[in-house]
Amino acid sequence: MNPSGKYTCTEYRQEMILLGLKRKLEDPGLPEAERICIAEKIRELEQLMGMA
Repeated sequence: MNPSGKYTCTEYRQEMILLGLKRKLEDPGLPEAERICIAEKIRELEQLMGMA
């Protein structure tokens, strides 16, 4: 959450993107190259959100 204590549209959007990426990562048929790319995007987004 941002310092003002308000939950913004941007934060909601980031959470939904993160959930979608994590769900996609669980696909057993996902090629390894794409799996690596998605995992990196997840790490970047979590860092941006202050989760890492």
